[in-house]
Amino acid sequence: MDDFKKTNLKTASEHGIQAPLALLAELSHRCPLQCPYCSNPVQLEKKTGELSTDEWKSVIDQAVEMGMHQIHLSGGEPTVRHDLEDIVEHCNKKGLYTNLITSGVLLNPDRLKKLESLGLEHVQLSFQDTDNENADRIGGFKGGHAKKLEVAKWVREVELPLTCNCVVHRQNIDNLENFIQMALDLDAERVEIAQVQYYGWALKNRAAFIPTPEQLDHATEIVEKARVDLKGKLVIDYVIPDYYAKHPKNCMGGWGRRFLNMNPKGEVLPCHAAETIPHLKFDNVREHSLKWIWENSKAFNLYRGTDWMPDPCKSCDRKEIDWGGCRCQAMALTGDAKNTDPACSISPLHSEIFSMAAEEARRAPPEFIYRRYGVRFNSPI
Repeated sequence: MDDFKKTNLKTASEHGIQAPLALLAELSHRCPLQCPYCSNPVQLEKKTGELSTDEWKSVIDQAVEMGMHQIHLSGGEPTVRHDLEDIVEHCNKKGLYTNLITSGVLLNPDRLKKLESLGLEHVQLSFQDTDNENADRIGGFKGGHAKKLEVAKWVREVELPLTCNCVVHRQNIDNLENFIQMALDLDAERVEIAQVQYYGWALKNRAAFIPTPEQLDHATEIVEKARVDLKGKLVIDYVIPDYYAKHPKNCMGGWGRRFLNMNPKGEVLPCHAAETIPHLKFDNVREHSLKWIWENSKAFNLYRGTDWMPDPCKSCDRKEIDWGGCRCQAMALTGDAKNTDPACSISPLHSEIFSMAAEEARRAPPEFIYRRYGVRFNSPI
């Protein structure tokens, strides 16, 4: 697209944007699970392209120098990295709050104790369902759910705070109450009930995952009641599918405003789905400093602020609340990342997208396209 050829873009400081709050570090795209809604790009990075231990330590040093306070160690599956302990220890020495986002299936009690002793401060553990068989089918990993329940107990035994990340969709939404009860039983502080967001792998599998409006309404009622009943016992975060929203989410607090993401090979992204926008080119920490990228990268500055917005976003009184919504979703659904996010009710495509989703949700779900290095259509277990 011609937009990326622009040379008169404002920098972060010219937008009045300070240092980001946190870094989402995708240490690897390797993962034993094969979830069909994975947030990783369809083109997965191989081990040979991953940043080295020293390169990640340099990134951590730069993040601290910029004023960041948090790092979220993610993947893929971050525990495939044999240097995870070194990375956690370095984060702790530099004063970063360190959160591990994991499937848990590669952990054991000794390694978890070691990570805690080196400064790990929080664990987010993913769950595909509360039913063993269905959870393993969705994740494409036999025995995965039973192992996750064990890992959750180990997390609490070493007195680390636990968040249960529960990705909800039409094939497990009827177990929503069980998800909440599971989080209570596991002594979690927080449960994230996140409806699938449709980018990358999830977009390929949308027809298998999108719930009906009626399912979503019922799920919302359950969550709202549970929030009242469990206030002070369990924090419940809730994310609905954008296709059924009235207003778009202010994704990442606005493009390039509060957070940044780094993929395994060192490319720095405004969000984890940004690689789905084909005309963007992302700068790499092997070539530029993290601070320089945050300040000057075209991929960040192109959709920062409001100058880039066409109408109806440009004249909307919510333009500095939701920042035009999600650029990746606009790209996926309209073919142009600059367009109004169709999740917004003022988008000319809003009613069309809502109807498309509702109709798709009422059809029989197709087989999953599992997340792999090379797409597969059948369950691997």
